[in-house]
Amino acid sequence: MKTKREFAPVDEQLAYLRKGVAEIIPEPELKAKLEQSAKTGTPLRAYLGVDPTAPDLHLGHTVVLRKLKHFQDLGHTAVFLIGDFSAMIGDPTGVSETRPPLTREQVDANARTYLEQVYKILDREKTEVRYNSEWLGKMSAEEIVRLCSHYRLARMLEREDFRSRLDRNLPISVHELLYPLLTAYDAVSLHSDVELGATEQKFNLLVHREIQREYGLPGQAILTMPILVGLDGQRKMSKSYGNYIGITEAPREMFGKLMSISDELMWSYYELLTDFTERVILRLKDEVRTGVLHPMEAKMQLAHYIIANFHGEDAGRAARDEFQRVFRERQAPDEAPERRIPRGEPRRLVAVLVETGLAPSRSEAERLIKQGGVEIDGARIADIKQEIDCSQPATHLLRAGKKKFLRLVIE
Repeated sequence: MKTKREFAPVDEQLAYLRKGVAEIIPEPELKAKLEQSAKTGTPLRAYLGVDPTAPDLHLGHTVVLRKLKHFQDLGHTAVFLIGDFSAMIGDPTGVSETRPPLTREQVDANARTYLEQVYKILDREKTEVRYNSEWLGKMSAEEIVRLCSHYRLARMLEREDFRSRLDRNLPISVHELLYPLLTAYDAVSLHSDVELGATEQKFNLLVHREIQREYGLPGQAILTMPILVGLDGQRKMSKSYGNYIGITEAPREMFGKLMSISDELMWSYYELLTDFTERVILRLKDEVRTGVLHPMEAKMQLAHYIIANFHGEDAGRAARDEFQRVFRERQAPDEAPERRIPRGEPRRLVAVLVETGLAPSRSEAERLIKQGGVEIDGARIADIKQEIDCSQPATHLLRAGKKKFLRLVIE
């Protein structure tokens, strides 16, 4: 006889699940599902579908993965779905033009690296792993036609990606229209109670919920998570933008990159990449605001926490100690010049180095960066296209070469 599983009170579960969430659709239904789960002792099935379109994960990917872990922490079933079939079609979300589908070989190669990275967050023993080729790869033409009959073309063309392309007379391939319908069949096949995704996936997630109902199932609840802003402080974290932190990067590199984010951006990283409660984060913000805690100390605490999650506590502590040692050795003298600039659009680091006299010319500034001779707040910069976020008040310590320092104040 199966033992009835016990869960935390529903209000406690909801409070835990709400942290960092952009939207719950609809929250009363999620609450009802949690209440039914508690009553019957049956865990909810919460899933996240990920297409293995690239071999490595970065911190931006982990935002929604962490929310799946929260369901797992509460005793519910975490289903990690690898979209090995759907990746060959390609998700049109946020894409301005038709892109070529990935080959089976590319998808398989990427999928092999995903799980070991995912298990840095999810419990290996408690995670249900599925591949959507299990059902999508076996669908007959008749079944695909029947699936398509459940949704209207006009509704599909309402999505911003397609509407924008139509307005600009750019092509839309039929296989792109199939993507949200085929991935909706994932939700049908998994009998999911909850699906997780990024805010930019909202259209697809709503289609999934609707198709479940068309197949006679209760519609799943949806939790959307915010997009993590990258190191440039402007755009979403992405390898293509070069503003990312890979979860398999060396602790030292991760620490340096995390220390380079702006003071303002730090708080969204606390919100989306840690399990610190809202109360604790508000207390930290207040301590920084009142001068009790230095922003750099708050940022080091954040970097230590994130690195410890992926590499272990010893690695987190070692990366912090090394950063402090290097920063002390290279810290600016008390009389380091200060340059104040107004808030506004992001500034190219190369231009700032020339403008402030840290480099005599643009070519010299680029040479310094390429040779690893430029740092922002102790983090070495390697990209000559690096920008400095000027949208929020902040103070940055710039170093060019061995002895040139500048405090850049954005006001």
